[in-house]
Amino acid sequence: MPVNRGRRSGGETRGYAPDDSYDDEDDYAEDTGRARPAESGGRRRLTAVSAGSVALRQIAELTGKDVEGVTLVRPSENGWTVEVEVVEDHRVPSSGDTLGIYAVDLDSQGDLTSYRRVRTYKRARGDTGGVG
Repeated sequence: MPVNRGRRSGGETRGYAPDDSYDDEDDYAEDTGRARPAESGGRRRLTAVSAGSVALRQIAELTGKDVEGVTLVRPSENGWTVEVEVVEDHRVPSSGDTLGIYAVDLDSQGDLTSYRRVRTYKRARGDTGGVG
């Protein structure tokens, strides 16, 4: 399953409803490519794939910007840290676009605890890890 969930014209994020709940088993399976994990104390527990999907959708909703994809998913002490690549500024040609990397912290149930932009760079130069 591709993790890249860009945006359509008009601000609609492909494949996602505006909220981040998994009330419907089919929605969870579509987003994660697998059946819902075992419930833990009545709450869902995220996998790396579902954490990436949740973070991607939340950053698109919070920033209102076009998302390119997930660039990192790693477990953290209390859940997951996910990095999402976002188009900060569109240019013509697109090689002049400014991209940003947002770090998203999720708890083990997928609730967003914080997010921040950690770097920006020009598409044509690639991500060198520094602010550009």
